[in-house]
Amino acid sequence: MTARALMVMGTGSDVGKSLIVAGLCRALANRGHKVAPFKPQNMSNNAAVTADGGEIGRAQALQARAARKDLVTAMNPVLLKPERETGSQVVVRGRRVASMSAREYFAFRGRLMPDVLAAFSELAAENDFVLVEGAGSASEVNLRESDLANFGFAQAAGVPVVLVGDIHRGGVIASVVGTFAVVEPEDRALIAATLVNKFHGDPSLFDEGRRLIAEKTGVPCLGPVPHFPGAGRLPAEDVLALEGPDADSGDVVIAVLRLGRIANFDDLDPLRAEPGVRVVLVAPGEAIPREARLVIIPGSKATRADLEFVRAQGWDIDIAAHIRAGGHVLGICGGYQMLGRSVADPAGIEGARGESAGLGHLDVETVMDAHKQLRVEAAQDAVSGLSISGYHMHMGITRGGDTQRPFGYVAGAPEGARSADGRVMGTYLHGLFAADDFRRDFLARLGVVADPLLDYDAGVDATLDALAGHLEAHLDLDALFALARPVTT
Repeated sequence: MTARALMVMGTGSDVGKSLIVAGLCRALANRGHKVAPFKPQNMSNNAAVTADGGEIGRAQALQARAARKDLVTAMNPVLLKPERETGSQVVVRGRRVASMSAREYFAFRGRLMPDVLAAFSELAAENDFVLVEGAGSASEVNLRESDLANFGFAQAAGVPVVLVGDIHRGGVIASVVGTFAVVEPEDRALIAATLVNKFHGDPSLFDEGRRLIAEKTGVPCLGPVPHFPGAGRLPAEDVLALEGPDADSGDVVIAVLRLGRIANFDDLDPLRAEPGVRVVLVAPGEAIPREARLVIIPGSKATRADLEFVRAQGWDIDIAAHIRAGGHVLGICGGYQMLGRSVADPAGIEGARGESAGLGHLDVETVMDAHKQLRVEAAQDAVSGLSISGYHMHMGITRGGDTQRPFGYVAGAPEGARSADGRVMGTYLHGLFAADDFRRDFLARLGVVADPLLDYDAGVDATLDALAGHLEAHLDLDALFALARPVTT
């Protein structure tokens, strides 16, 4: 099989590359094609566990779902998971290989091109199309040397590029034309077309803009693609997506701490989909709302650093007051670790070696361990016995008396912990609220009447179909797909 490949790059971050690729994957799948998403290098603390036992960025997981494909590590061979302001955990083919500063990684990344090309070739051998997503801005020419994410990969693999600009943020003509002006001629030659995204209003008003872009770049300008109103119903890779107006409906407040290193925050999406729930992301410096029925401490990429962050915001005091007032608290993954008596990192796996006092609301202790647990799990809720489909993605071993009252069971073995009164809970299971029956039962215990007809997974699939239809309606997809070239690597 000879696959054809096309790469979607952006004039900047958050121009809609991930959503465009997801929509194109579903459009091709709906046409009967075998298609796979691919992102050579991603940076995100929102990740998903793959069928082959690794992890990839959440955007590629959504794109794989759009393509109706199982997740595999080849879809995102290099994943950077920020641990501090100037450093990240480096994940290659789904496995952590090191933690590096930004400068160390830039010196190292050139060695990873063979891994990236091998992963790309694997997908090309099994599919009709491979749709590639770039990262950040295509015009970061200061970072071009040994680049994996954008033109470095495109040149190595010979993949043509569609350059996407975001009209919503303004200056789209300058950003598109300016990209052509600053990139090297050999990179510029790979750009087969441009695309204007997130348009509001009458598209015909941009006819002259399209003409100008095409005239100044020498390639067709596609679109404009109007803003897709269903974007907020799809799992997001950037936590900023949780801070929009979609989170502001419902009468019952569930407060979520906006940790400095928040991770896997798509755990919250099914709760946000419930019409009776208002998920409030508590920003640094803000108090936890007193009316919150439940406080969630989400996953963290650096548990001990975020414990310090929680205390710096005064949230430890707010949580204690919330519990005294009869409220409930749920810690997920790193949040579960924080709720215990202590978190120790003797080997310095997540940062400086040492031990931190936990919040002390669960009788458990955690010791960080170099082995990262990455597993898709079929679990049961300990209270109701209802099924939970989730995944483990964590480092650390947690033990203590409250594990005798588990949150759930995995293959019959206890998982997580609950306090004696059941109001403080901790679990390593990500993705637990996507299980509709469990979510409804869990919310009922908090006095929340959930939507009995809400099928979260079906809603995501329906939104992906709507996204594909949106692109079909506003783009000439036959012309766009014709830009793809056969893979030669």
